[in-house]
Amino acid sequence: MERQRNGAGGRGAKRAVGERSAEAASGARREGVPDPQLVEKAKRRRFTARYKLHILREADGCTRPGEIGALLRREGLYTSHISTWRKQREEGALGALSRRRGRKKADPVRAENEKLRRKLERTEAELAKARKVIEVQGNVSALLGELLRPKGDKADGSSEK
Repeated sequence: MERQRNGAGGRGAKRAVGERSAEAASGARREGVPDPQLVEKAKRRRFTARYKLHILREADGCTRPGEIGALLRREGLYTSHISTWRKQREEGALGALSRRRGRKKADPVRAENEKLRRKLERTEAELAKARKVIEVQGNVSALLGELLRPKGDKADGSSEK
């Protein structure tokens, strides 16, 4: 008789993605056979300009039917690679073929200037606050001086009688 479980690992229990069952982990796997439950993340292939030009020269040299297909199968490429690389070659040879994708790197001088500009703005804001605090402290000091002065004393320090 099979014991009932609370859903934490019985047959048909739902598991997180990539988590293997106890049966699969116990050695039911044969050597050399990849685990079908774990999928490797595909990496984007990158081709150098030299490689692209080499393949284009070989493709341009193919004259008989089926030679380009054999080249593509041998190298693991698609026809779209060849057509894209030909367009790039026509536009600007190695410069277009080896062009890096993505956002261009920021100019370090410009980044440094921007950093210093932000620091200057913060410092000026702090200076303005400090000046206001000093002004308020001066006003409070003057007001307290008037309030604490004995009656009959003048502001110049002489007393009236």
